[in-house]
Amino acid sequence: MFGVDTSELILVAILALIFIGPKDLPNALRTVGRWYGQVRGMARHFTSGVEAMIREAELEEMEKKWREENDRIMREYPPLMDAQQAEAEEGRRPVEHPDGVPDPLSPPPDEAPGKRELP
Repeated sequence: MFGVDTSELILVAILALIFIGPKDLPNALRTVGRWYGQVRGMARHFTSGVEAMIREAELEEMEKKWREENDRIMREYPPLMDAQQAEAEEGRRPVEHPDGVPDPLSPPPDEAPGKRELP
């Protein structure tokens, strides 16, 4: 993990046993374990924060690309509804959606506007 070999780890354990003593060694190891856990928790929190910032930056970049692509498509292929809406207003024919369903708010083709009876 930190480039510590088994022989080095055994040497550190023997030195800790000699200098700290067998009576206080469990408390010292418990304290070192808590510190190690806190350091790992802070590192995990930092890593997750950095990953969240990267994800947000990538999402913003993707949204920008999608917006540009959508604008390009809308320029190349104007919506059918605008053209049909203009024809409907000029010729007073019902507006049809791209799927062929007439607009319920436009007057029927055989009636003049304003002469429609309300139910």
